[in-house]
Amino acid sequence: MGNALSSTQIEEFQQQGFLAGLPVFTSAEMATLNKDLPNILNLLEAGESTKEIREWHEASRYLFDICMDKRILAYVEALLGAHFYMWASNFFIKEPYSMETVGWHQDGYYWPLKPIESATVWIAFDEVDEENGAMQVIPGSHHQGMVEHVRQESDSVLGLEADVSGFELSSAINIPLKIGSISIHDDKLLHCSPCNPSNRRRAGFTIRYSPDRVKCDLKINPHFRVFPARGELFGNHPLGKIPTQRYGRLYREHKSIEESGQESEKGFWDSKK
Repeated sequence: MGNALSSTQIEEFQQQGFLAGLPVFTSAEMATLNKDLPNILNLLEAGESTKEIREWHEASRYLFDICMDKRILAYVEALLGAHFYMWASNFFIKEPYSMETVGWHQDGYYWPLKPIESATVWIAFDEVDEENGAMQVIPGSHHQGMVEHVRQESDSVLGLEADVSGFELSSAINIPLKIGSISIHDDKLLHCSPCNPSNRRRAGFTIRYSPDRVKCDLKINPHFRVFPARGELFGNHPLGKIPTQRYGRLYREHKSIEESGQESEKGFWDSKK
């Protein structure tokens, strides 16, 4: 089977830190996925946000199968290499007229993973554009390595946001996506998303993948579990169990660097690393 991405696309990812508009799910497949989505949303308890749908692929075959879709894995393999695993997923749903924002950040800052070589896939469950809060990125910002993240006074759902004072924010661009398509971005890429003042939902499902050589500090996140995606895993990774029920949820205290309190020690990362 040939490479899922062209050499030009791979070079673009390396230079810009992201790819967008990659086709995956057909309109019929997305109609089915969206029809079944309420079965997951209904598992949330009163007062819980959809952001709590985090790592539920460990309990829901519906979500697990999305994460392990062979078309997505083919794209990721072209960028991460032959041996990689899937370890995290999360819904980010902005309902119509939502004022919630996501401030500037780098995904890799929150994860106790080394080396910093992971990638995030963002699946559009709806049409995504500038009007309903499309993700924004600073192309090429991943070349600067990890930047300092600090606490900001804002409407962002994040506790820690990147210090972007050294970046030209006018260079940021929107990432519109057609329903069923995906974007993939480097874990060092600076990105954010504004509020959704439109009358349309903006639902995205993210999945995290890492090459086999990437290791997790289990002292920070003892819940870390991996699922082999392509190739073989040669490292000492704790393996997850493939779920058997179609719709299920986790009850878990999540442990990112921030959630574990490690950021109080000047963070897990050196700012130039």
